[in-house]
Amino acid sequence: QVQLVESGVVQSGGSLRLSCAASGSIVHIFDMHWFRQAPGNQRELVASAMNDGSTNYADSVKGRFTISRDNVENTVYLQMNSLKPEDTAVYYCSARILSTKSNTDHYWGHGTQVTVSS
Repeated sequence: QVQLVESGVVQSGGSLRLSCAASGSIVHIFDMHWFRQAPGNQRELVASAMNDGSTNYADSVKGRFTISRDNVENTVYLQMNSLKPEDTAVYYCSARILSTKSNTDHYWGHGTQVTVSS
């Protein structure tokens, strides 16, 4: 069984660093992603860290957010700088993972609330 668990740390200067650690019967993690969903809105893709090392960002966060991953610890991070009230949402991590059962599936964390006051 594979699990994804999100956590966050507030940093000085109004920044936040989200972490998502994958654990369980993992053989390989391919692409990893951060999504977010604000009340009344659709869930949107924020950033991706692909298996080939490339990264992608939504236009709304380019220049402010940075996605990175630690393949030894099976963890993906989202460094969030210059936070705005419109960044307020529940943030979800997800990953495409090959398990020891020889199945490749898309897994989701349960989400973590990020609230940015004006």
